Amino acid sequence: MSIERLRVLRELADRGTVAAVAEALSMTPSAVSQQLKVLAREAGVALLEPDGRRVRLTDAGRALVVRADEVLEAMERAVNEMAEYRGSPRGRVRVALFPSGAALLLPHVLAELADSGVEMVARDEDVPPNEVPRLLADYDVVLTHRDERAPSLSGPRVASRVLMREPIDVVVAPGHRLARQGAVVPAELSDETWISVRTGFPVDDVLRSIATVTGVQPRIAQRLNEFGVIEALVATGYGVALMPRYAVRHPEMVMLRLAGVRAARVYDLATRPHAAKRPAVAIVIAAFQAAARRATGAE
Repeated sequence: MSIERLRVLRELADRGTVAAVAEALSMTPSAVSQQLKVLAREAGVALLEPDGRRVRLTDAGRALVVRADEVLEAMERAVNEMAEYRGSPRGRVRVALFPSGAALLLPHVLAELADSGVEMVARDEDVPPNEVPRLLADYDVVLTHRDERAPSLSGPRVASRVLMREPIDVVVAPGHRLARQGAVVPAELSDETWISVRTGFPVDDVLRSIATVTGVQPRIAQRLNEFGVIEALVATGYGVALMPRYAVRHPEMVMLRLAGVRAARVYDLATRPHAAKRPAVAIVIAAFQAAARRATGAE
């Protein structure tokens, strides 16, 4: 079976439509369809089946995608190993990071990589955990975050490593009635107006846990994924918020520990299952681990 046709199949599994694959690979949709038909003949089994006006992978197609991941990752390792023999840098690693995690860790990661010979290209991508596999179509490593009670992202086509745990606190303005307390319980928050994040993200998961404990649906005035904006609104008394502890920057913000609810987010590093065998990716993962130890004071 052709490696390039295996790449086309993997792109279809990642991107969902022939049109999206064509755009990503700079091909025409008809050329993509032809490559997939040839691959099915090479495999000797149907890889696609109709799904309305689109196509989807059969069970055999999904199984072959897993093997395609292994083949393509082995080829990438071979290319990088040959580059080392030629004395060139160890390669480029594409990394996606959610913004607040990037603010906390990226400066330390880049410092760790300074003399490594690895070029890391970072982009900010803030998506819910269930969308992380889609990002692996374009990135080698994805730094993501999830509620600590949520399941791991690991699966047949995703390897996930826990990087660190970050508590989530209640933040209030200095003049708030609860500002002098070191901690609060959910019942004390039932009448508050909240500034929260979009649904599907760890902070919102904790807010829903508070609602479960109190039996009161939170009154959410705004949903914003930029913590700096959330802090500005809380500081002016517009409401209260939940924020990850290391993301708080506003000098006047008062942080209160939330008692009675598991309130934390977990940072995960997601890759393809065998990606860490590439020396450059392994070096980037090690740099993130060192940065996390510095950020949490574990060094």
